[in-house]
Amino acid sequence: MVEKVTLKAVNSILISQPPPENGKSPYLDFGVENGIKVDYRSFTHVEGVSAKDFRVGKVYIDQYPGVIITSRNAIENYFRLCEEMRIKINPETKYFCTSETVALYLQKFILYRKRKVFFGDGKYPKLVEVINKHKERTDNNFLLPCSDVRDLTLGNILKSSDINFKEAVMFNTVASDLSDLSDVKYDMICFFTPSGLNSLFKNFPDFVQGETRIAIFGNSTAEAAKELGLRVDVMAPSPEFPSLLSAIKKYVQKSNAK
Repeated sequence: MVEKVTLKAVNSILISQPPPENGKSPYLDFGVENGIKVDYRSFTHVEGVSAKDFRVGKVYIDQYPGVIITSRNAIENYFRLCEEMRIKINPETKYFCTSETVALYLQKFILYRKRKVFFGDGKYPKLVEVINKHKERTDNNFLLPCSDVRDLTLGNILKSSDINFKEAVMFNTVASDLSDLSDVKYDMICFFTPSGLNSLFKNFPDFVQGETRIAIFGNSTAEAAKELGLRVDVMAPSPEFPSLLSAIKKYVQKSNAK
């Protein structure tokens, strides 16, 4: 029975993320090429922690000469809190970003200089390598702005690399209202975070997977899916499929074969 479900044709896919800003996406291209409807819809959104609530944690932003940045949300809320709390940021503060794309976003808030902004290749090991290379310039003392819902992988790698850091929850990831999707059915739904899955069940507590295929990226997301009683039909990353799209392509090649 499960075999029949997994091989049913996929004609519609929902990506549980915000739509791309420029309207372009490899998922959309894949949909056009294969006659598959592909929609984007963010299952979660970010709400900034208030200055009042942030003070409760007794994290003193201006005491950290190095800041580890993993997302645009981290950048926006770091500078927002600094403004709300009237904290004057030291112009010599160093910023260590996961990728060049994230690093370039700093230009909205600071004068971008190579001697104060460093970045990796989008993966944590490279970021840690960059931090280690320059950590003496920050007294090995870093602030890590983050969400209340976060991947613990980076923190574990930083600890194992003897990098001193302090996590600072500056924004919360909360479930978005998905009530407009109550009567909409998709053949496949793609999830990238456990919080996206939690949002699904918060909005639809009686959700029954049935013939809906669940595509998952990341081990922690896969574990969350299984804990929620979902069947994972497509999984990445893996040695064969480094990206979720590559795994979906292989699945659709089989399911949509005529």
